[in-house]
Amino acid sequence: MRILLVVYDNDAYISWFPQGLAYIAAACRAAGHEVEIYNQDVYHWPESHLNDLLNKERYDFIGVGACGGYYQYRKVLKISEAINHSKHRPFYVLGGHLSAPEPDYFLKKTLADAIVIGEGEITVIKLLEALEHKKPLHSVNGIAFLENGQCIQTPRQALIEDIDSIPFPAWDLFPMNHYALLRLPNIKNSERCMPVLSGRGCTFKCNFCYRMDQGFRGRSAESIVEEIQILKKNYAISYIAFSDELLMSSTQRTLELCRSFIKHKLDIRWDCNGRLNYAKPDVLKLMKEAGCVFINYGIESMDEQALRNMNKALTVKQITSGIENTLAAGISPGYNIIFGNIGETAESLRLGVEFLLKYDDHAQMRTIRPVTPYPGSPLYYYAIEKGLLRDCEDFYEHKHMNSDLLTVNFTNLSDDEVYRLLYEANQKLLLNYYAAQIEKTQETLHKLYLENDPAFRGFRQS
Repeated sequence: MRILLVVYDNDAYISWFPQGLAYIAAACRAAGHEVEIYNQDVYHWPESHLNDLLNKERYDFIGVGACGGYYQYRKVLKISEAINHSKHRPFYVLGGHLSAPEPDYFLKKTLADAIVIGEGEITVIKLLEALEHKKPLHSVNGIAFLENGQCIQTPRQALIEDIDSIPFPAWDLFPMNHYALLRLPNIKNSERCMPVLSGRGCTFKCNFCYRMDQGFRGRSAESIVEEIQILKKNYAISYIAFSDELLMSSTQRTLELCRSFIKHKLDIRWDCNGRLNYAKPDVLKLMKEAGCVFINYGIESMDEQALRNMNKALTVKQITSGIENTLAAGISPGYNIIFGNIGETAESLRLGVEFLLKYDDHAQMRTIRPVTPYPGSPLYYYAIEKGLLRDCEDFYEHKHMNSDLLTVNFTNLSDDEVYRLLYEANQKLLLNYYAAQIEKTQETLHKLYLENDPAFRGFRQS
């Protein structure tokens, strides 16, 4: 079958490589299908361009994947309209975290023919087989579709336990020279970057997170090393962004991966998502030796009770110790703090700001956003139970307008009080960040003219 996979425009100058669709593309191609990629993300084509393409070309199947979010929601609606109004409309499938938790709503809103729920590598192939041989959609596990106006959801597809068996992403179908220019914390101007997925899932159960599948499945160190070696050889990649939810899923696994990188002399620099309870000096020392330059941590709050309420499985002591250990190891920490979860107060926010001002090394600009109860998360169902949110339509059409504005207020503060506190908090954080940039610039100025620095390359920014 002839397949078109759409990468939506995320309004970014340099886009993140769409790993999910690249894995789907590889699986489809391995099954003998013809796969093309529509890179709206790279070329910023309007939806009319997609409509024109579908009017001229005939595809059997079109797929769109998206994560949850106000921007993604509205973008998918526009793309759906372009698909649905095309002369040669293909069989249209949605995938990803946006539509999976509420398939009934999204099938009716987008008029998609089916929604893939969970991992797609097996499900999409089974769906294509059903379409080719005119089998009923009921025969395909892991999807949802409408039948006589009713949402039918088939049994979940079994998870792929051996994820080493999944083909590597179909890099050759994508404009890799564009994606390689992504800039991340502590990356050098001359380095080329690409994300790698070292595992799937997460063992933790934070109340604001939508967990599609339970547990964690890690790839073998050998498979990860092989993928990195291919990226280095074929695309001159020198900086790896480990994009899975939690590379630091355990001390043992983190050490195993680092030892493998060192053993194979990969000579790469990399970043990852980490857990502060695993941020011990011996682990961080080896991570640094293996090339790690940045670890993005989910701190969420510096309020002990709020951490318990959100089921973070972290204490303030663990957070502080882990950040201090990371800085001592010479690795930049990423600080993610949100505000407004169940039971949080003005003091909760003050503690978060105080912590950021004390420990931030300014590798990234950091602000504090209100917590968002994305559909599928425990917090979403809590909001519905408490009458703070009606349903998915209420979330996307009326409440979730912007990630920096309140979707649902879980505190005892008024909305106006929350906004005033966030204004004051982020004003402090932003002024502190820019003060650090000014100080750094003044140091450069001093070194240039008073120490005659020959390595200086100019104050201009591109």
